[in-house]
Amino acid sequence: MTDHPLPFRDPQLSFSRRADDLLGRLTLDERIAMLHQFAPAVERLGLGPFRTGQEALHGVAWMGPATVFPQAVGLGATWNDDLVRRIGEAVGNEVRAKRAQDDRVGLNVWAPTVNLLRHPLWGRGEEGYSEDPALTSAIAVAYTRGLRGDDPHYWRTAPVLKHWLAHNNETDRDTASSSVRPRVLHEYDLRAFRDAVRAGAVAGVMPAYNLVNGRPNHVSPLLGQHLRRWTDQPLVVCSDAGAPSNLVDSEHYFDTHEEATAASLKAGVDSFTDHGTDSTVMTGRIRDALAKGLIDESDIDTAVRRLLAMRFALGEFDPELDPYARVDDLDTEEHRALALEAAEQAVVLLGNDGLLPLEPKQGRTVAVVGLLADACKLDWYSGTLMHRSTPLDGIRERYGAENVLFAEGVDRIRLKSSDGWLHVPAADEATEGEARGAEGALDPALLAGRTDLPPLICGDEATELALVDWGDGVLTLRTDEGLYLSVADDGYVRASADEPGGWVVQETFRLEAVEGHDGGHRLLHIGTGGYVSVAADGAKVAEAGEKLSRDDATVFERETVEHGADAVARVAAAADTVVVVAGNDPHINGRETEDRTTLALPAQQDRLWRAAHAANPRTVLVLASAYPYAVGDAADGLPALLWTAHGGQAAGTALARVLAGDVSPAGRLPQTWYASDDDLPGLLDYDVIGSRQTYLYFDGTPLFPFGHGLGYADFTYSALRTEVDGERLRVSLTVTNEGGIAADEVAQLYVRAAGPAETDGPAPEGLGRRLPGLGGPLDLPRRKLVAHRRLHLAPGAAERIEFDVPVEELGHWSVAHGRWTVEPGAYEILAGASSADIRLTATAVVDGEAQGPRPMAAHGLEAVDYDLQKDTEILDRTKTEGDAVAPASADREGSLVYRACDFGEGVSGLTFLASGEGSIAVSVGGHSLALQIPETGGPYAYRTFEAALDLRGVHELGIGLKGAVRLARVDVVPAKKETA
Repeated sequence: MTDHPLPFRDPQLSFSRRADDLLGRLTLDERIAMLHQFAPAVERLGLGPFRTGQEALHGVAWMGPATVFPQAVGLGATWNDDLVRRIGEAVGNEVRAKRAQDDRVGLNVWAPTVNLLRHPLWGRGEEGYSEDPALTSAIAVAYTRGLRGDDPHYWRTAPVLKHWLAHNNETDRDTASSSVRPRVLHEYDLRAFRDAVRAGAVAGVMPAYNLVNGRPNHVSPLLGQHLRRWTDQPLVVCSDAGAPSNLVDSEHYFDTHEEATAASLKAGVDSFTDHGTDSTVMTGRIRDALAKGLIDESDIDTAVRRLLAMRFALGEFDPELDPYARVDDLDTEEHRALALEAAEQAVVLLGNDGLLPLEPKQGRTVAVVGLLADACKLDWYSGTLMHRSTPLDGIRERYGAENVLFAEGVDRIRLKSSDGWLHVPAADEATEGEARGAEGALDPALLAGRTDLPPLICGDEATELALVDWGDGVLTLRTDEGLYLSVADDGYVRASADEPGGWVVQETFRLEAVEGHDGGHRLLHIGTGGYVSVAADGAKVAEAGEKLSRDDATVFERETVEHGADAVARVAAAADTVVVVAGNDPHINGRETEDRTTLALPAQQDRLWRAAHAANPRTVLVLASAYPYAVGDAADGLPALLWTAHGGQAAGTALARVLAGDVSPAGRLPQTWYASDDDLPGLLDYDVIGSRQTYLYFDGTPLFPFGHGLGYADFTYSALRTEVDGERLRVSLTVTNEGGIAADEVAQLYVRAAGPAETDGPAPEGLGRRLPGLGGPLDLPRRKLVAHRRLHLAPGAAERIEFDVPVEELGHWSVAHGRWTVEPGAYEILAGASSADIRLTATAVVDGEAQGPRPMAAHGLEAVDYDLQKDTEILDRTKTEGDAVAPASADREGSLVYRACDFGEGVSGLTFLASGEGSIAVSVGGHSLALQIPETGGPYAYRTFEAALDLRGVHELGIGLKGAVRLARVDVVPAKKETA
C-alpha cells in the first residue's frame, strides 16, 4: 500500500504498479491519444506531451549540431564492442543535453539498425553493422547498453531496434515480400534482434515497411511468437512512418484502415507513426475500430501500459531521482576525442605492398586528389557538423600544407544555349543561408530549398561549373563558390545548396543527348522529373506546379574547359606520392528509397585513380563509402588500398594519422566484398542458404573476404585450446605482436561442423557441409563467426585471450524437428585474422543423441519446412498466422525437397492442405503422381486433397507446384490395420 495521494507519483512503488495506477486514471480518449507518435499532455494529471522516435544512428540526428560519429557500417568495421558502447553513452548523453535545450527532442531513440547487410546493393547498407548476425548482435548490444545506461532503474534513453524483419531492399520496399525459410529466419534474421533484446538494453523494435512471407511486418505474428518471449520487459513496438496507412493504401492487405489499425494493434504495435504531428487521423481510426468491435479496450490498455512503462523508466515522473536528468554533455572534449578514435578504428587497410605507412618527411610532397578528397560527407541520419575534417584537411595538417598538392578531379564545363551561356547571376545583396538541417527539424524531409537567390539565366557571361557523374549518368553541378545547382519549391534553378541532400534530392541532373542536334543536350532535373528551360525570368523545371516536358527544354551545348583526369595527372606527376580519395555521396545512388545498381566504381572516379597511377606509380586509393565496390584492377595494380565508411567529423584527421603511421589500421571488413556483379544473387532473394549469400555460404572467391584487414605489424597465433564444458565451449589462444610498433589486432573465432575433407572448395551440386549422424547434405555454413576480440599489444607483447561460447552456437534450426539442434559429433574450431585467414584449428566433440530422420508418420510436415527449393516463394497461410508455399511464377513449376522422411511401418497415402488452383506433383519412394487442385475459393480457402501411396521406411519426398496453388501442410493417411 502507499499513502501517496497519486500512487503513480510514488517512487517507492514499482514502475509496473505505478503504470497500472496511471492507466486506471486515464480516460478512454486520453489512452487512445497516447497511441500516436505525438502523444498530447494530460494536464489534469500533470503529464507532459511525449514523443516516440528520436533518430540517433551514429549521433543525434535531425536536431541541429551534435557530435557526428562514423556511419553505422563504420562502427561495425571497428569490431570493437567497448568502443561502440562508449559511443552509445556519448550519443545518449547528447540526446539528454539536446532535450534540455529543446523539448522537441525525444528520449525514445530509434537506433540502432540491426538489419543484416545480406546484399551489398541495398541502398541503406550504411545503416547496418554487418552481414553476420553474431557481429551485428555484439555491436548492437554494445551500442544499446551505452544508450540505455547502467542505472538499474532509470534509462538514459530508450533504444528501439530497426527494422523488424528481413528488410534489405528499397526497391518496392512497402510492397515487396521477403521469402524467408525457417532456417534463414532462425539462424539469420531473428538472431540479429534476439541477443540485443535478451541483453536487456532494448526498449522496443520498429517493424519494417516490407512484407515477410506475404504478410506485412506491421501485423506479424512473429512479434508475439518470438520478440516478446525473449524478455519479460514490456517492449514498445513503434510503427515506421506511414506504414499503418500502407496496409491499405499501397499493400492492399486490408480493405479498410479500421481493419488494418486493429490488426496492427492486436499483433503488437503500440505506437503509430503516421500523418506526422497530426494525431487525429490515427486516433480516429482506433476509435472507429473500437466502435466496430474490431478491438476492445484491453487491446488499447495493453499498448498504453507498455508506453507508460517506458516513460517511467526514462525518469519522466521522477526528475529528482533520474541520474541522467541533468546531463549536459554536448560536444565535449571527450566526445571529440571519441569521434577521432572511432574514425581511426574504422579504417580498413585492404592491401599494402609496403608503401604505407607514409612517414612525413621534409620535402616529401603528397598529392591529394579525387572527388571526395576535400569532402566530409553526411548521410540522411547524420547530425549537423560542429567540426569538420576532410582528407585534404587532415593530410595538410599532418604533412604540412606546403607539402600538399590538391586536385579535385571534377570536369569543368560551361553550358551554352541559343540565348547565350548559362550563368549564375550575383545576388542583389549578400545572403548567408544556413546549412541544411542546422536549425533542427523533426522531419528534415520538410526543409525547403532557398528562394532568396536569383535563378540562373542565359547571357554573354558564362559560369564554369564543376560536374561530377556519380554513376548511371546522375550528375551534380557546382559553382566555384561551392554552391550546387538546386531546385526549390517554386521550380526555379538556383546555385543555392551547400551539399546534395533532402528526402528528394534536388541537386541531381542528367544530360540527355538531343536527337539530330550534334552536341546538343537537354538537362533533366531528376528530383522533379522536369527539364530545365531558361526563360526571361530565369531557369526553371516547373511552372505553375507542372513539371516542364522535354519539348519545353532548352538545348545546351556542353563545352569542357578541363577534364578532371588531366588535372589529377598533372598534380600526381608533381608529387612524391598520390592519395586518391573516391567513393559515394550518401544522398545519391544508394540511400534510403534507392538501391544501387552495380558494385562498380563510377566511371569518372575510375578514370581518376587510373590517371593518377599512370602519372605516379606511388598511388594510394582510399575508398570513402557507405558500401563495398568491385575494384579488382585497383586491388591488383595499386601499391595500397584502403576503405573507410564516411567517418564523421574527424574522418580526415583519422585518415591522415593512419597514412602517416601514427595509428596502425586494424579495422576489419564487416561484409564480403565481391569481385563483380556476377557474384550477386537477385536483390529480393532472401534465401542466403539456397543462393549462397554472405561469407557463410558463398562458394566463390571474393575480392576481399569477411573480416579482412591488414595493419603495420605482424601478429602470430598460438596455443589454441578448446574444451566442451556442459553447455559452454571454452576456447583460449595466445596472440603475439611480432612487429616493431604498438598495434591492434582483431582475433576472430569461427566454427563449423566437421565434414568431408574437401570443405574449402565448392561443394557438389551447390550443397554445403554434411550433417553428422544423418549423412545427408544439409547446407551448413562453411564457417560461422562465434566470437571476436580487438586487442592492443606493444611490440613483442603477447596476450592470452579466452572465449566462452554457448554450445548452442554450434547448432542450426532443424526443419525436420522444428527446433534448434546441436548435432553430436566433431566441430572444427578455427581462429584467425579473417574468415579466410585461419591461423589455428582444433576439434571439439559434442555428445548427445542424433536427431534422426523427419518423423513424417507421427507429425506430418509444414510445407515451409523444406530442405531444398527452386522457383518457389513463401506466402501467408492466413492474414494472422502460418505460412504456405507457392510457385514463384505462374509459368514455371516450383519444386520442394524434404529429405529423410520417415514413414514408419507404413502409411497408405498422403494428404495435402492446399488453396488456390493448380497442380501438385509428388515423387517419393519410387512413386510419382499428380493431383489437380480445382479452384478452392481463394488463396485463404484451404481444402484437403488425398493421394493413395503405399509407403514405409525413410524416403526423400519431392513436390512440384504449378499454377496459383498454395501448399500449407502434408500429412499421412495411416495404414489400415488388418483385422483377424
